[in-house]
Amino acid sequence: MNGFEKRTQEKKNKVLEAAFHLINAKGGIDSITMDDIAQNSNVGKTTIFKYFGSKENLIHEVFKYFLNQMGETAQKIMSENRPFEETLIAMSQNKIHYLEKINKQFYLELMNFFTSKDDEGLSLMMQQYTDTSFGLMLDLFHRGRKEGKVDLKYSDEFLLVYFQALVEGISSPHIYPLILPYTAQWTELMIKGIAPGK
Repeated sequence: MNGFEKRTQEKKNKVLEAAFHLINAKGGIDSITMDDIAQNSNVGKTTIFKYFGSKENLIHEVFKYFLNQMGETAQKIMSENRPFEETLIAMSQNKIHYLEKINKQFYLELMNFFTSKDDEGLSLMMQQYTDTSFGLMLDLFHRGRKEGKVDLKYSDEFLLVYFQALVEGISSPHIYPLILPYTAQWTELMIKGIAPGK
């Protein structure tokens, strides 16, 4: 990437970050304008249109940007090859951290974009994100089995549903501020639940 491309990408990222924060601060897509985004990113409105074409395309890119950041952080955690418990705690904290950044409206609009917009690219990206996320969790559970921390009687499918149910439950807006200081204990309790019986 040359200097011009790097500066262009930095500007695009500033626009995406500004739009992301505005959507979450103001309560949704309909409550923000391109003028708001230009003002908050310090990037001209004409330049924003040049980069993204329309507000809808920009919002599309904001959702992709958010999912990419969450996925890249999770992959980085997995690549550190820490023991099962440490990795599970870090993965849980990562998911909570990203869910903390968004309000309920952002999540609903994200899901609406994936389900109601006829956008094969975005649907494909959501499917890839889900597949990657499940793949990482399966790798983690396999690591846990090898370390003797996960009972062999639990299937991959059950472990994925179990973990997803717990994380989505604690990501509820009135729960996650309460659980955050206890992430290590919560994860320990979860590990004890799937650990081999004595």
